[in-house]
Amino acid sequence: VQLQASGGGLVRAGGSLRLSCAASGRTSRSVHMGWFRQVPGKERQYVAAIASNSESTYYADSVKGRFTISRDNAKNTVYLQMNSLKPEDTAVYFCAASRALGSRPPTVDVGYDYWGQGTLVTVSS
Repeated sequence: VQLQASGGGLVRAGGSLRLSCAASGRTSRSVHMGWFRQVPGKERQYVAAIASNSESTYYADSVKGRFTISRDNAKNTVYLQMNSLKPEDTAVYFCAASRALGSRPPTVDVGYDYWGQGTLVTVSS
């Protein structure tokens, strides 16, 4: 599975951005998908995940109620809609794919097998 993330940019606090992650590969529709973020010098942080069947979504407490993860399997694309952005949301955002078995996607980065290149989100105060 190959992943290409896009949609990052500079936005003011309170604004919105939508990240996209285009997936390619023969198994791209059968994988769980997740978004993570990382600030230089800090560990990569889980943000959100969506199950392979698109029926379940999961969020880190820090983004719950503000971010929405979704997927369009016809387009092999996963989205992260980010609303009410805060300066502390500033980070490089990565999408990832997991071939883990079961209905619930992993919420730790070691559970993911494929990673995109990252897209920078900067939120100014």
